[in-house]
Amino acid sequence: MALSKEELVEFIFAMVEKAQGKKQLKAMDIQKAVLKAHPDQDKNSVKFGIKDLIDGGRCVYTYFGGSFIEIPHEEGAAKH
Repeated sequence: MALSKEELVEFIFAMVEKAQGKKQLKAMDIQKAVLKAHPDQDKNSVKFGIKDLIDGGRCVYTYFGGSFIEIPHEEGAAKH
């Protein structure tokens, strides 16, 4: 059974959070991992799930020789 939109967004966020500091995930890495864990999930719903996380500010795109999806880094001044 496919995940609901909210479940999918949380699944993706948990994956990005777990990889933080260990591995940088590309959108395609996330899509492949979601489809492997949930083969009946629609590819477009994965893209929209990522978009929700980016638009909501829970994740950001970073660029180091390729686009990666990460949790925003807290800058020193932002902690106050």
